[in-house]
Amino acid sequence: MGLLTFSINVTLDGCIDHEVGIADDETHAYFTRLMDESGAMLWGRTTYEMMEAAWPAVARGDVEAPQALRDWAVKLEAKPKYVVSSTRQDFPWNDSHVITGDLRDSVQALKDAIPAGVLLGSGKLATELDRLDLIDEYRFLVHPRIVGHGPTLYESGLLATRRLELVSAAPMSNGVLITHYRRVD
Repeated sequence: MGLLTFSINVTLDGCIDHEVGIADDETHAYFTRLMDESGAMLWGRTTYEMMEAAWPAVARGDVEAPQALRDWAVKLEAKPKYVVSSTRQDFPWNDSHVITGDLRDSVQALKDAIPAGVLLGSGKLATELDRLDLIDEYRFLVHPRIVGHGPTLYESGLLATRRLELVSAAPMSNGVLITHYRRVD
């Protein structure tokens, strides 16, 4: 069984808005390595649509982009992508698949089928999957920013406090802190 790893950029005040963090070669290289270690990506529909609107064009070379972004886009293009959606059924981006049926059973089956693990990158979906006790690890890039607005991490709350153990923490040269936590049962 593979692990379900939730990874996202977050500011010191909990904001997960993708436009407020430090998006440079170093952070993109980190996420590319993390994606390389995983067997598939898992997103909610909104995150999928945001990614679908930007990255295929970068992968094809239709838009100018630094090498770190192009590397990310090319690898993302080839990676299996799973999407949880109740409103959309057509996902034409290369190797994209919709998750249907019971969320707990469907995501558990995905974890069971992908030994290399699944990388989750959607904040709202992470809250739902955490409520179902499906997330195994957390890899946050903590950005040295206080932005004073949302969306924020777990803004709709959890049923109970989630205890985690620190696996590792390391700073990047840009001031971002790489954190890796594992669930404590």
